[in-house]
Amino acid sequence: MNRLIFTLLLLLFSLVLLSCQESQNTSSPNVFQIQQGFVNANGVMIYYEEFGKGKPLMIIHGGPGASHDYFLPYLLPLARHYRLIFIDERGSGKSEKLDDAKKYTVENMVEDVEAVRTALDLGKITLLGHSYGGVLAQAYALKYQKNLSHLILCSTFPSTSQMNDVFVKIKENMTPELRDRINKMEKEGLYGHGLPYERNRYTNQYKIAAWGEGYFPYIYQRNPDPDYEPTSEAFSWALYREMWGSNGEYVIDGNLKSVEYLDKLPDIKVPTLINCGDHDECAPSLSEEMHDKIAGSKLVIFPQSGHMTFVDQPDLFMKSILDFLQ
Repeated sequence: MNRLIFTLLLLLFSLVLLSCQESQNTSSPNVFQIQQGFVNANGVMIYYEEFGKGKPLMIIHGGPGASHDYFLPYLLPLARHYRLIFIDERGSGKSEKLDDAKKYTVENMVEDVEAVRTALDLGKITLLGHSYGGVLAQAYALKYQKNLSHLILCSTFPSTSQMNDVFVKIKENMTPELRDRINKMEKEGLYGHGLPYERNRYTNQYKIAAWGEGYFPYIYQRNPDPDYEPTSEAFSWALYREMWGSNGEYVIDGNLKSVEYLDKLPDIKVPTLINCGDHDECAPSLSEEMHDKIAGSKLVIFPQSGHMTFVDQPDLFMKSILDFLQ
């Protein structure tokens, strides 16, 4: 009996010791554990992923209809200084997809961001939005400015009409052959072609022409991603078509037409950083105008950089964020 008690005590001691060791390992400054889950945001399940140490920095992706995945691994260094919270917007990535595509709006996504902030008890946050995520970040700031400590707008636009003017210029700068090929496909209609599983998205021919040839110089410059493959772009197509529109990459005529924030931007009073690439799809002139409208904002234009600034100029991108926040 004594031997049995001794064995049990020894086993208990071993378990306690192991638990202490695990606790010590996870509390190490060099260990970054990932927490992931879902927030029931206004009846929609929003996926989040967080890691890092410090004040909360929420990061919202573009598309619309992409996911947070394209930020990784590029934004990992920020986790050494901040608690990073990535989300997949409603209908995107791992978040809940909706049967009614009309519920995919900037306004609804603003409420989702606020629901995540509240559910995770983040208090005041820094909000970073890239591309369409920057549009969403502007809309959030215009409604919930009191909940922000800083705002970071990356490669984005404040006005759909101005963004459409930029697309006109991008088309004008194409070779005549590429422009004619794209125009022909757009005139014939971009949806409903091919096999049943292909009919609710762009054809591969259009993806290659629009994203692989037309956009590519505006996506990457200094450091093109060798894994970039326009035909494998993962999107929530029902969401994208509702928000962007049905007539191709070079005109926004979905519900994003409502985005006209220029006259409202002077209302933003929180410290704001605006950045973009010098060859950005969202032309630098758009960032310059946002900078003019938001008093006290800081503007950084990265050289030799397209839309994916954190890929083309990772060191300069990190320095601009850390200098601004610290």
